Order: sequence, then C-alpha cells, then structure tokens
Amino acid sequence: MSYHHLAMAARDMAAIHDFYERITGFELVKVEIAPMMGGGWGKHFFYRMDGDDSSFIAFWELNEVPNADAHEFNLNKAAHMPPGTNHFAFAVHSAEALDARRDQWNAAGLDVLEIDHNWCRSIYTRDPNGNMVEFCLTTGTFTEADRARALAALDERTMNPSPPPASMRQWLAKDRAQKETQSA
Repeated sequence: MSYHHLAMAARDMAAIHDFYERITGFELVKVEIAPMMGGGWGKHFFYRMDGDDSSFIAFWELNEVPNADAHEFNLNKAAHMPPGTNHFAFAVHSAEALDARRDQWNAAGLDVLEIDHNWCRSIYTRDPNGNMVEFCLTTGTFTEADRARALAALDERTMNPSPPPASMRQWLAKDRAQKETQSA
C-alpha cells in the first residue's frame, strides 16, 4: 500500500505551482473547488508525480477563510519543531535521476544539501512555503540486524547515535551561476 496524496495549504499558489511543476517536474492534473469547513472556499490542486495517476502532492489555495492572516504554512514553524523535522521525501530510482534533480533545483536558483546516509542518498531544498523537500535514492538493503537495532531504539531513552553520514555537500545556486558565467 502507498499513499494517494499529501495535501497542504499554500501561502502563494503561483509560487507553489512554479516550484512543483516548472522546477521540480510534477504535473498539475486536477483541481477541486469547494467551500471550506468553517467558512470561505478553496481550490485543491493535484500534482501528479512521474506520470503516476495514483500518487500526488496537493495544495489548497484558501479564499475568504476566517483568520487567514494567522495561518502558518511552514509545517515545522507551525508545530514549533526544529527545521527539517517534518519534510516531504520523493523517490528517485537511479543516481543519475538524483543528480538531475539536484542540477534542476540548482539551475532554478535553489541551494541544495546532499547527504549520503550510508543506506540512501538524499538531496534537500525548501519549497515556497519554507517546507523541506527531499529526493531520495535507496542505495542499500536492510538486514535483520537493522531491524533489531530499530526495535531496540524504541525503548532507548539516551542517544545512541547511528554512524555519521558517508558524505555531506552543499550545492549553492550562486556557485553554479558563477561556474556557468566563467565557462561562457
């Protein structure tokens, strides 16, 4: 079983559309427009991922909703959590696809953090709501020892850290722009 869609409200739907369709490559395929519980109305936009009609990310553009000025769209900020705790992770199926996603974000002027977690390789940036977005490639397999470690961690009350990442690299959009200017 997989999820069908993840839905969130958008601070600026035009910016969200630009990020998720033009920059990230998801496709806007559907909108539902309806009254909102509690007042006002909304447009619920659905973005298909990789041509899969069973997997979407969706956003609400809220209109005439009470207390709209008090809404917080960054999930971690709203929940008073450390940055990046709540985030969206999308799968890629090859190292080349992950590198292409990184280059796509950098070319759009976004800074990208890349981490090799020893069992998966991830890239991270922020969407226009300030939420962390990740593309992730699973590079390892899971063993019974991995499961035993995870089960033991359920009861631990002190930090027993995992091995550090194999590598971390920050890909700054300004560095890419400088390299492109120098090679032109």
